[in-house]
Amino acid sequence: MVGKLSPSFLSKYVFSRIGVKDPSVIVGPSIGEDSAIIDLHDGRVLVAHVDPITGAVEFLGWLAVHISCNDVAVTGAKPQWLLSVLYLPENASEELIDKITKQIDSAAKELGSMIVGGHSEYTPGLNRPLISMTALGIVDKDKAVRTGGARVGDAIIMTKTAAIEGTAILSTDFADQLLSKGVSHDVIKRGAEFIRKVSVVKEALLLAKEGYATSMHDPTEGGILGGLTEIAFASNKTIEVWEEKIPVAEETEVMAKALNVDILKLISSGVLVAAVPKALADEAVSLLRKHGIKASIIGLVHEHKHGLVVLHRKDGRKEVYDEVYVEDELVRLWKELKR
Repeated sequence: MVGKLSPSFLSKYVFSRIGVKDPSVIVGPSIGEDSAIIDLHDGRVLVAHVDPITGAVEFLGWLAVHISCNDVAVTGAKPQWLLSVLYLPENASEELIDKITKQIDSAAKELGSMIVGGHSEYTPGLNRPLISMTALGIVDKDKAVRTGGARVGDAIIMTKTAAIEGTAILSTDFADQLLSKGVSHDVIKRGAEFIRKVSVVKEALLLAKEGYATSMHDPTEGGILGGLTEIAFASNKTIEVWEEKIPVAEETEVMAKALNVDILKLISSGVLVAAVPKALADEAVSLLRKHGIKASIIGLVHEHKHGLVVLHRKDGRKEVYDEVYVEDELVRLWKELKR
């Protein structure tokens, strides 16, 4: 079995076993909310998030920083401090350690964040390195944004193009399979550069600062659809979205077709999904574009009636997603192609 624990397992074995409840915790462990929000009792809150990177190898350190920082930024907090836990195979070379830590340093400098602690070890039984990264930030209490804040009538905005991280991972970890399917070296090379787009910190902090977003989310596992189901579940709403309105890069399209991948279910770090009052949606999109960030309005938020997400496919089919968990296409590919 690969991927996240099911919501039922989380509820049964994780969320029911959280030690002593602290009244200072405003947002604790829950489905859809990726960061804890803790009241500092001085008008500010501490935002904390931890994320493992297990499905990518080539850009492990770079992704570890940006993915964890994304989930802090979507609350409106600037990610300031990082703690990394690096698990290495027993035969890991010095060159591998150098490569990973250089990526961590470079990504942290790009965001203006500091590595303040962590742990590293050679771990028995591993065939590739893994990282768990914790990110911390602080924001004014009245400006904190929750995933579960989407309101009826809000428009759904997304930035950039679908499956940014997934495209980069396909281009590196599945390059041989893509070449065997006739995908050109040039397309694969361009796709690998998508790794530089995985941060949503800039756009998330822009929307938060201007007070546009009622909800923000970084769609990781499960792609755009996974991110939308989590917003809908946390907000107790139904989100209606149109596939034709979701931008997809040419490189992503080519690779997805070659490997028979559903782009909307492919890991999409680098995309910010946000709920914004409909009357302010065009204004929010203009703000993002003014700062060089592509943005599109792709859906609407409704009362929770007909599932979590209603997707209108380009071919006219309507798909309804009732479950909050959407299996990522990358998980399927690892099972099928990396056996």
